[in-house]
Amino acid sequence: MTKRIASYASGVSDISLLGETIGENLERTVARHRDREALVDVAAGRRWTYSEFGAEVDRVALGLLARGIARGDRVGVWAPNCAEWVFVQYATAKIGAILVNVNPAYRAHELEYVVRQSGMRLLISAVTHRGADYRAMIAEAGVEDVIFFGEAGWHELVAAGSAADPAALRERAAELAFDDPINIQYTSGTTGFPKGATLSHHNILNNGYFVAEGLGYTEADRICLPVPLYHCFGMVLGNLGATSHGACIVLPAAGFDPEATLRAVQQERCTSLYGVPTMFIAELGLADFATFDLSSLRTGIMAGSPCPVEVMKRVVSEMNMAEVAICYGMTETSPVSTMTRRHDGLVRRTETVGRPMPHVEVKIIDPDTGLTVPRGTSGELCTRGYSVMLGYWAEADRTAEVIDAARWMRSGDLATMDADGYLNVVGRIKDLVIRGGENIYPREIEEFLYSHPDIGDVQVIGVPDQKYGEELMAWIVMRPGAEPLTAESVRRFCTGRLAHYKIPRYVHIVGGFPMTVTGKIRKVEMREAAIDLLGLHEAAATHTA
Repeated sequence: MTKRIASYASGVSDISLLGETIGENLERTVARHRDREALVDVAAGRRWTYSEFGAEVDRVALGLLARGIARGDRVGVWAPNCAEWVFVQYATAKIGAILVNVNPAYRAHELEYVVRQSGMRLLISAVTHRGADYRAMIAEAGVEDVIFFGEAGWHELVAAGSAADPAALRERAAELAFDDPINIQYTSGTTGFPKGATLSHHNILNNGYFVAEGLGYTEADRICLPVPLYHCFGMVLGNLGATSHGACIVLPAAGFDPEATLRAVQQERCTSLYGVPTMFIAELGLADFATFDLSSLRTGIMAGSPCPVEVMKRVVSEMNMAEVAICYGMTETSPVSTMTRRHDGLVRRTETVGRPMPHVEVKIIDPDTGLTVPRGTSGELCTRGYSVMLGYWAEADRTAEVIDAARWMRSGDLATMDADGYLNVVGRIKDLVIRGGENIYPREIEEFLYSHPDIGDVQVIGVPDQKYGEELMAWIVMRPGAEPLTAESVRRFCTGRLAHYKIPRYVHIVGGFPMTVTGKIRKVEMREAAIDLLGLHEAAATHTA
């Protein structure tokens, strides 16, 4: 009788994990590559060598020390992509403060929650972005200590750092450990409230480093980052991947702009380009796409959403990204757990999410029994290793729901593992919706819509979408006597109160929901009905890794 091989694999490597803080790693890079470019803010027309970059980070770090920021204090950053965001990321790490990433799309009540839940000591913020008045929302949320980029408070912080004794930074560095928490990233929660995934130096420095190793980065690489810095995709795979290898970070614009992205690749001779599938689709869809010189590109990352196979093939053939990789993971795992390799064949690089990362273990389990399933059998993907978060900030019970006693992190994703350890994600156990790389839990939106005076009951599901991967649809039961709502009226109710990507695109008025005999709502059945109702069969048939 042939023994069935279990769905377990570990990433082997002859390269050791980095046992240092982010500050120590940056200082080593600055010493090696002082005159190479470290950062280019294309929209602002500014650039820094590693020597200049290190000095600017130290000024911000010393300014924060002068302001009384202690090791473990939470410092929030709420802004679109800009050079100052990057300086704050490294400066907080250097002094052992915990950076709290705030989504630029948040509104006042979402900001208020993360400020309160994290115990934020200081918020560093943009003034406006894409029509959003951050100053007004900060006032509404009752945030007490705020510095605005580009205003007097920011200039005073940097000036204080310039005048401070650098010895204070060395003294603080001596107090830090690489297992210290250094970053909180909020992910939407099934109970309607975001959870603060808490990550250490060791978590994110090593993940950025090993992803960059997988892409073959050296100091000659120039990485175009149109992805948001507040995500792990930007600040870990982008920033830390670059600075751990002496490569250059190129920020094409404050927010995603497909034309600005390709223009930045062309003028800065970028060798690598990141994006969620939606971004690559937009770039390929530009009317003048063929006029851009993308010959400098070699590699990059497509991640954040299921990656359509045909889009991946076009990126390889039409964007010169022969070594592009697919990465799979989640914020709670720093984020990458599996990755395709540069020398994998086209099929594996377009139709799987790769093999486990170095020093990371992956197994596929039966969600009910917890037992590892045989290769080729679908089950829940779990991961273990240096990359698993410390936990959800101040929420031990919610942490215990996803990390077991052996430190395995349950992803909630259904996947299969083949004979060679390559993985394919086939679905999700939970009803998480991933829209254009944004993780959305329907329960959060349902809780909000329940506040509408005419809504009696509501269920939110994800439906297939060719542009974003998934879109949101609200099934609504009206209160007796109320006039039926439309998608437009629901959008008006949500606008300004929910982040734009959380607002349902489709609305379906129903008398009730399909349920099991035990009273559980059958969202899978609702999704199937929605595909027929909305005519989304083509989007549903799109092949993804």
